[in-house]
Amino acid sequence: MSATHPHFHGVFPYIVSPIKPTGEVDEAVLSRLCDDLIAAGVHGLAPLGSTGEFAYLSAAQRRRVVEVVIEATHGRVPVVAGVASTTTADAVAQAREYERLGADGILAILEAYFPIADDGVHAYFKAIGEAVGKPVVLYTNPSFQRSDLSLPVIEKLSRVPNIRYIKDASVNTGRLLSIINRVEGRMEVFAASSHIPACVMLIGGVGWMAGPACVAPRQSVELYELCRHGHWAAAMEKQRPLWALNQAFAKYNLAACIKGGLELQGYAVGAPLPPQAPLPPEGVEEVRRALAAIGALGSGTRPDSPSRGRLRT
Repeated sequence: MSATHPHFHGVFPYIVSPIKPTGEVDEAVLSRLCDDLIAAGVHGLAPLGSTGEFAYLSAAQRRRVVEVVIEATHGRVPVVAGVASTTTADAVAQAREYERLGADGILAILEAYFPIADDGVHAYFKAIGEAVGKPVVLYTNPSFQRSDLSLPVIEKLSRVPNIRYIKDASVNTGRLLSIINRVEGRMEVFAASSHIPACVMLIGGVGWMAGPACVAPRQSVELYELCRHGHWAAAMEKQRPLWALNQAFAKYNLAACIKGGLELQGYAVGAPLPPQAPLPPEGVEEVRRALAAIGALGSGTRPDSPSRGRLRT
């Protein structure tokens, strides 16, 4: 990898997008969240990932989210901004704009209404990679994407010089090992919380990008450090309760769960954008129990607490 490029590794929370009822980005809440996540030891921030509700935001809202995260970060950790579109031209324009704003990398996502063949998928991501000078992270999630990245396309894209990473959110850890084998070191793999991250680290992953890291940053970083140093038995002891948290989140809309969890921790991030449903009362209680079980819900932290905006983990 070029010396001018940062090496992405570790825990990258998918940052939520707090939007006021007026439609403006709540810059104060977003900035505090970024500060607290960095203080908790995360290795990077990823605005406009799935938990960031990129599909529900206007172009102006997306741009402002990226700007606020970059401004709040002050270069302390890399910012990898999500780019998603149904058209190649728009995706390229977004990537170039976020690079100009100061993003350290691009998380490339393909939206599709009609299915797209492998050649079209390859051309879309290749165009993004060639449009910017910063590292590009491919995002693949076959559970949600109408057109996904196949193994042959991933292998071809690994030969584009600055497409250096892939975040795979499938539920097939064997697929991750296949990717690692096929790209032969040209591309590094990030997991999602739908995997057991310790297992992904064991087979050669470099970290994970995931929404739950927003509400459990310290615990996620501790797990990463155990894995990085090869303390696998201790890592699995840490992994098990974190997996229980992920299972609770799987029952509801992920953005609703993460935003609901952050509200419980004292952040006024609001509900997910309509037509997504907010977390129901039973979901709030389930998330509360899951966070308390891993020590991610400090005593007395509630939406009207004087400690509002400080993450207690």
